[in-house]
Amino acid sequence: MIRRRWFAGAAAAFAALALLTASMAVRAASASGAEAQEYGLAVVPQFPAAEIQRRWQPLLDRLVERTGIRLRLLHARSIPEFEQAFLRGTPEFAFLNPYHAVMARTMQGYVPLVRDSTPLSGILVVRRDDPVTALRELDGRTLAFPAPNAFGASLYLRALLAEEAGIRIVPRYVGTHANTYRHVILGDAAAGGGVNNTLANESEEVRQRLRVLYETPGVAPHPLAAHPRVSPGVRQAIADALLGLAASEDGRRLLAAVQMPQPRSADYARDYLPLERLRLERYVVPSDAAP
Repeated sequence: MIRRRWFAGAAAAFAALALLTASMAVRAASASGAEAQEYGLAVVPQFPAAEIQRRWQPLLDRLVERTGIRLRLLHARSIPEFEQAFLRGTPEFAFLNPYHAVMARTMQGYVPLVRDSTPLSGILVVRRDDPVTALRELDGRTLAFPAPNAFGASLYLRALLAEEAGIRIVPRYVGTHANTYRHVILGDAAAGGGVNNTLANESEEVRQRLRVLYETPGVAPHPLAAHPRVSPGVRQAIADALLGLAASEDGRRLLAAVQMPQPRSADYARDYLPLERLRLERYVVPSDAAP
């Protein structure tokens, strides 16, 4: 009898211990779920892939250290390919241009998290020794752009050239901002579209051979956005880590490399909703039809 009671008590104790262990395992799995999952972060290919890797990987490494959230850098071969990826909702995080933020919100519900404080301006550059001084002198000429829907460097510029300057141009899409600047320098295009940030990141030799002919009005710059399937906790952890990096010199160096030297929280209604009213969709080229 005593032995039966002992076995019954032991069985109950083991059952309770098993239940407690299972409960702890569930809580541990829940707490470490964000760390266990790997999140893809896609960057708009304004620069060649090797340059994006050099600029972004150190920041991702630091974010992993600070948050424990695993991040993997995703590369697209072209801006149209990048667009197709976020329109399908493939990357969990995306660093995209302002109008891409509108497209991503409309199609997939991406939420902008952090952006830089300095407004983004599109620029139209010509060779420094080119005598052109007015936009009307570019009427009918070939202009280079990174891609049809690169916002400041192409989409916004082309809309303003047509709507405000009233000129017609022959666009040539050359893949990246760096390619655009070099097409202008080599005389393969009369002018080229870029943005203030990418021109500033070019070498002194390139900058000295170009002249800014026209600059667009400033808008909120590229945000880092998250797909809605990313939990609010993970989104907040990444946003807080990015904002916190601005407190140290080393952190500011990492942020400057990815065009966010002065990060601030992004808000879709405040920062990007106004772009919906510009009717830029008239100049958007569908990603599957882009050259």
